[in-house]
Amino acid sequence: MIVAVTGATGFIGPALVSALARRGYKLRLLVRRWSPLPSLPGVEAELVLGDLLDEAALKRLVDGVDAVVHAAGLIKARRPSDFMAVNRDGTALLSAIAPDSRLVLLSSLAAREPQLSPYAASKRAAEEVVSGRSGPWLTVRAPAVYGPGDRETLAYFRAASHGIALQPLVEGARLSLIHVADLAEAIATAVDKPPDSSIFEVDDGRQGGYLYADMARAAAKALGRKIRPISIPRPVMQAVANLNRLVQVLGGPTQILSSDKINEIFHPDWRVHDRRLAAAVGWQPRYGLEVGFGDTVAWYRRQGWLPNP
Repeated sequence: MIVAVTGATGFIGPALVSALARRGYKLRLLVRRWSPLPSLPGVEAELVLGDLLDEAALKRLVDGVDAVVHAAGLIKARRPSDFMAVNRDGTALLSAIAPDSRLVLLSSLAAREPQLSPYAASKRAAEEVVSGRSGPWLTVRAPAVYGPGDRETLAYFRAASHGIALQPLVEGARLSLIHVADLAEAIATAVDKPPDSSIFEVDDGRQGGYLYADMARAAAKALGRKIRPISIPRPVMQAVANLNRLVQVLGGPTQILSSDKINEIFHPDWRVHDRRLAAAVGWQPRYGLEVGFGDTVAWYRRQGWLPNP
């Protein structure tokens, strides 16, 4: 069986590729020319150079494959319109080029709330593209993903290593989480034992999700130190987003914290409500929050991203 994968060089991609390789699939990966290849010991894969808007590259990617796992996507952008161009239009092009292959889309819980941000709207639009296709499909909505290799969550752990856990000031907010290895296994299992076409949500199995205080306690245990949670009011976070915007306008790097992202951050309910995938394909998460944070901190320290105790 041949499986094509987009997003192989992102945060989730290496874990996903490894999970698919362990099942013995022949892999074909879409790789952007400017992206460094991940180190994946024991993984052999054919590489196709290109991106989601490169029709010729996508045709080479999906030629003769049995399944396509679409894990690539834009999570931060200089212009709001870029989200639709990549997340929706790239998905539409890929779907059209591979009409008969099983298409597995990695989406986000943000798609439940498309009114919150251009990113969320683009993820919902991508889901609608996939659910409207005639060929077999599956969408996996992920909550907040963390784990080895994640640079976006690193800032949280760096602050925590100095004794503070930064969190939004949202009364009673709850969120679901998943370790990157569990997400990769969920997707790979769904490729291996495909359920009926549907939209599924996945998380670490914690009923009711987590409070931000739960995250702070887990981070404290993983880091081996006391941590003081600090709740940030929305106006303060908005000021940071405004500064980020100025940095971008002046030619600096694209920042993930924007005014639109703040709408997502201050949404009070990012819990998973649907766990049908576990029953449908026989997948179960292995990492609870404490074990997962411990694994993540240990990896950060081995890489020198966090100081050793």
